[in-house]
Amino acid sequence: MTRKQRRGVLIGTCLLVLGVAVGLVLYAMRDSIVFFYSPSEVAKMQIAPGQRFRLGGLVETGSVVRGQGATIHFVVTDKVSNLPVTYTGVLPDLFREGQGVVAEGMLGADGTFQADNVLAKHDEKYMPPEVAKKLKEEGVWRGEEQAATPGDAQGKVN
Repeated sequence: MTRKQRRGVLIGTCLLVLGVAVGLVLYAMRDSIVFFYSPSEVAKMQIAPGQRFRLGGLVETGSVVRGQGATIHFVVTDKVSNLPVTYTGVLPDLFREGQGVVAEGMLGADGTFQADNVLAKHDEKYMPPEVAKKLKEEGVWRGEEQAATPGDAQGKVN
C-alpha cells in the first residue's frame, strides 16, 4: 500500500468513527431534544411512569390547591388536555393561575405529574416561547395579548 492509500484509509476510518459517535449521541438524546411536552402530547405519547421530562402549558384557573406543608396541587392545561401536578416546595413569586408554566419532574403511577422544579413566567404579558408555540400548534392560542409587545417597554401608564 502506498503512502497516499494509507492516508486515505486513515481519513476514511476517522470519518467513519466520527459518524458512528455522532449517531450514538443523537440516538441517546432523541427523547430529550424537545424542551417540554404539552399535556396533549403526554396523553398521546403514553409516557411511562418514572420517566423524567418537562411539562409546559397554562395553570388551569381555579386549580391551585395548597396541601399540607409546602405541597401544592394544580392542573396544567393546553386547553385540549389537562394534567394534574403535585409540587412540594416554594413556588416562584410569579406563579399564578392562567399563566404559562414549565414544570420538571416525572409522571407518577397514578397519572399525576410529580414536579421537583417549577418555572414561572417573567411578567404579566410574557409567556415562555415554547409554551406559546405549543399552544399555537394545538390551536388554542389566546391571542397576542399574552405576548409582550415593544410598546409595553415605552413607559405606557394605564
